[in-house]
Amino acid sequence: MLSVSVAGGSGYGGGELVRLLLSHPGVTINQVTSERFTGKPVARTHPNLRGVTNLKFCKIADLSPCDLVFLCLPHGHAMNSLDHFQSLAPRLIDLSGDFRLDDSAAFEKWYGEPHACPLKLNDFVYGIPEVNRDKIRDAQYVTGAGCNATATILALLPLYQQGLVDQAVVEVKAGSSEGGNSASDASHHPERSGSVRSYKPTGHRHVAEMQMVLGETANIHFSATSIEMVRGILATSHVFLNQELADKAVWKIYRKAYGDERFVRIVKERSGIYRYPEPKLLSGTNYCDIGFESDPHSNRLVVISAIDNLMKGAAGQALQAFNLMHGFAEDTALEFTGLHPI
Repeated sequence: MLSVSVAGGSGYGGGELVRLLLSHPGVTINQVTSERFTGKPVARTHPNLRGVTNLKFCKIADLSPCDLVFLCLPHGHAMNSLDHFQSLAPRLIDLSGDFRLDDSAAFEKWYGEPHACPLKLNDFVYGIPEVNRDKIRDAQYVTGAGCNATATILALLPLYQQGLVDQAVVEVKAGSSEGGNSASDASHHPERSGSVRSYKPTGHRHVAEMQMVLGETANIHFSATSIEMVRGILATSHVFLNQELADKAVWKIYRKAYGDERFVRIVKERSGIYRYPEPKLLSGTNYCDIGFESDPHSNRLVVISAIDNLMKGAAGQALQAFNLMHGFAEDTALEFTGLHPI
């Protein structure tokens, strides 16, 4: 039985991770930290865990050694305290953006500050299992991918790998939980409810991850919009191909890439309201659903992908990586198939 701790367990991502770990047959949760809620029951912050766990939050300074620490901390905390966390466990999985990029210059460009420990960037394996499965399996340190980056990369990687893309224009519609659980003017109910708010039309830092995986010369343009939804991301990618491609050929490309993947599903039905990916159906699941539609009047291929940002975009993907690192089946504690209707 492996002992794990969750640093930063009072946020949405940390809470999801605790929920998943409590049902993992090979794991014991050692400690869960929260500086704000130290000494209080975990279930008070995450009421869905009432009657499931008696764990109480502790401070990061009170963490004891264990087999692995999940870092679910705000930006900057992991890189500024890395030595401390390395002293606690031989393996780490970081869910923040601190170690997602493999280049310190790129980090400073996209995050607007120098990295606190640039020599450590290459120690972390980028944690999308469908992209880096073999590296994750042998890794000591893994970094979770950004939620928007995950939805976009999984949607577009098969096309980029075949050299088919001239450029891609991606619009993500995101639920409010993507902004975390800290209150702000933007999350205040009268301001947030019913909104369709373009919050990052250019310059989103997740583009750096997309270019790192899809290619530094990948001509990709990205915008993000918040909508009336709590969980979920829907990424609509307008992909301008460098050649004509029939639907049958597109099917073949995606089946070859993802036909054996446990958590990627190709969704393209001839009729029905769910003939394309729908994030609502993925709430609480680790799936990424991908669909597509060819424009009959041009070389534009519209690729649609959906995930739960707190699962495949954060905690679920981190647990998937954990399972790879420790020889468990990838879907251990991730078997939930979602609900309908919801």
